Amino acid sequence: MSVNKVMSNKWMIAFYVLPALILVGILIFIPLGLSAYYGLMDWNGIGEMEFIGMENYINAVQDMKFWDSAFHSFLLAFFSTLSLIVYLAISMILASKIKGADLLRKIYLIPMLLSSVAIAQLWIKVFNPSNGILNKMLMGLGVENPPAWLANPDIVLYAIFIPILWQYAGFYILIYYAALKNIPESLIEAAKIDGATPLQIAYRIKLPLIAGVVKVTIVLAIVGSLKYFDLIYVMTGGGPNGASEVMASYMYKLAFSTNDFGYGSAIGFLLLVITLIVTVIVRKLTADKEELQY
Repeated sequence: MSVNKVMSNKWMIAFYVLPALILVGILIFIPLGLSAYYGLMDWNGIGEMEFIGMENYINAVQDMKFWDSAFHSFLLAFFSTLSLIVYLAISMILASKIKGADLLRKIYLIPMLLSSVAIAQLWIKVFNPSNGILNKMLMGLGVENPPAWLANPDIVLYAIFIPILWQYAGFYILIYYAALKNIPESLIEAAKIDGATPLQIAYRIKLPLIAGVVKVTIVLAIVGSLKYFDLIYVMTGGGPNGASEVMASYMYKLAFSTNDFGYGSAIGFLLLVITLIVTVIVRKLTADKEELQY
């Protein structure tokens, strides 16, 4: 049987696609459905479940701690999106054939090779108020009382943003670098012959040609920030006093620290809904006119 006949046979296509659909259903859609279902229950994760309807969801909407954690997640998404400008600028510099570009690319990728727990422990040492390298440097510059970065509610969230952005820098730089290297060199050379400056080449030629990649990274940065959990939980556990709590860590505490699996499941499902809504909005805002027609 020829390939064309196979691809035109709907039953054969369904046969090949079915295993992937089953896997997606088991690993994604069934857990999502169970999360929504458990959100309708009063359950401690072990005993009998009691159906309480929409009470958990109503309580979540009225829970100011949840909205505070949501604000922190959106703040992280905002800074993650802004950081893409820096990553793009670094990528353009690396793609411009500067000396040591290969070495710098490898250095930027180092954080990607480390686990989030290792990165968290590293930055806990950096932020140590007594012996941390950051406060040692500040004291060397004449700052008498450098802050306790992870214990001060006013700055802890911004302190945690630093290692998070550092952790994913190499990932986005690599994506942008690969996109920039796919731009035909003839276009760049023609622009230089016409007298275009490096800034004009970057803004009027390179950026429009990789606009699709930039849009994808914006979605990845925002969605990843809204569901971020591990590094924050290891570094501060959401403290002090909830100052660094995000939606995912708040959900984890409710489900596994207070054993309120019903309420935690409701928070988790609301996190999914919020992420989906934000993703759709971002896609609409960044879509071209041709994409909006579909």
